[in-house]
Amino acid sequence: MALVFIGVPLWLVLVTSAKPQGEAIKPNLALPRHWQPATNYRDTFDQGQMLRGFVNSVLVVVPSVVLVLLLGAGAAWVFARRSGRLVSAAYALSISGLLLPPAVITIVMELRQLGLANTRPGMIAVYTGMYLSTAIFFMTGFIRTLPYELEEAARIDGAGSWKVFTRIVLPLLRPVIATATIMVMLFAWSDVFYAFFVLGGGADATLPLNLYQVASAALYLNNWHLIFAYVALMSLPMVAVFVIAQRRIIAGITSGAVK
Repeated sequence: MALVFIGVPLWLVLVTSAKPQGEAIKPNLALPRHWQPATNYRDTFDQGQMLRGFVNSVLVVVPSVVLVLLLGAGAAWVFARRSGRLVSAAYALSISGLLLPPAVITIVMELRQLGLANTRPGMIAVYTGMYLSTAIFFMTGFIRTLPYELEEAARIDGAGSWKVFTRIVLPLLRPVIATATIMVMLFAWSDVFYAFFVLGGGADATLPLNLYQVASAALYLNNWHLIFAYVALMSLPMVAVFVIAQRRIIAGITSGAVK
């Protein structure tokens, strides 16, 4: 089943991206009669403003990942090591984002009030808030499995809270940090829904939002070979990251959730 739901769409993207326009008007799974992948990918890169979209995506995704990891690790450490009704209530509120979808209209209105609408900092704030719950959930479960004696030994040696966190906790969190990094990158890199409402296009458009804009333009109407070539190029960085780090994803999820 996984091969069908993943393999068939992937095959459709790849074969269509290698066809001339006449064959790609009605996308299908058949092999191209005339192969022209080099021309399609070159035209897509040049005409689709992919370099600008790539830079914008990096400038949004990387800060979002860093903030999610730092804020998530700090909050998870507190939730894992302290107890009480207030802490439990704060933890439940922090992970509620796993179940409650973000309210787009409210987010846009708040960003306008703060002057962050249609800006990269606004988009970074949205992604950070959206994926922070996931990071806190996995990291809290993982920290609870770590021996508290390690932190006590560091405090006896004179280490303060900051040193304990940076020298003891963070290094031990590497499996879950790797998992959270990859998950946030995959979700944020391919997001077009929230980027459409928050960024609204323009010079700061990320790769998925840029694809939406160019696919709606006259240049790309019925040019499915160029659209699918764009999709393939846009997906390459995340496919590479996922293939390289898939073992870390599984290890981090099992360590943070099952234990």
